Amino acid sequence: MRSSPGTHVWLLVIAITSLVIALSPAGLETYLLHRNSSNLHQLAHHPVRALLGSAFWIEDPADLLLYAVLFELFHAPVERWIGTAKWLFTVATAHIAATLVSQQVVLDAIRDHDVPRSMAHVVDIGVSYGLAASVGILTYRLPRPWRWFYLAGVVAFFLVPLVTGSTYTDLGHAISLAIGLACYPLTRGKPVAPEQGHGAH
Repeated sequence: MRSSPGTHVWLLVIAITSLVIALSPAGLETYLLHRNSSNLHQLAHHPVRALLGSAFWIEDPADLLLYAVLFELFHAPVERWIGTAKWLFTVATAHIAATLVSQQVVLDAIRDHDVPRSMAHVVDIGVSYGLAASVGILTYRLPRPWRWFYLAGVVAFFLVPLVTGSTYTDLGHAISLAIGLACYPLTRGKPVAPEQGHGAH
């Protein structure tokens, strides 16, 4: 935990907000999720709160254990590897960029009458955009040839839903993955995991 403080502080905050949601009556739960959403309505009226707040809530508290596992598998190794500042830059950039681009797509769809205007108020919270960025940048931690198998797997995982379902969330995940991969310069000078059969130096 000392080597990846940002990951675990973030996870702790999510645990607290999840507990709040779990203990809240239905009306308060709905209010909190909408208030901390990064949908078009909140971005237009409270942009900073929407972008920051949406990164610390998950819609279903039952998913907390899953996210805890994913944080340990992806965020923690990346933070330990490249440092807290570079890790935070990567996930924050992905979260903000993916949110703004995907919501712009929603706005365009509303203007073109492709989706109802109620989409401006849809709940849009969660930590998956930042997680996708860590999944992307972690590619460079792996030695060849495993790096290419990993990359093929994550690209398929994030792009197949985009091609087949094409929701704004799928688009956000694909953007976040691309940002994580684009952050390769932040990994320069960092050690790659040793090849199988070789000891650590």
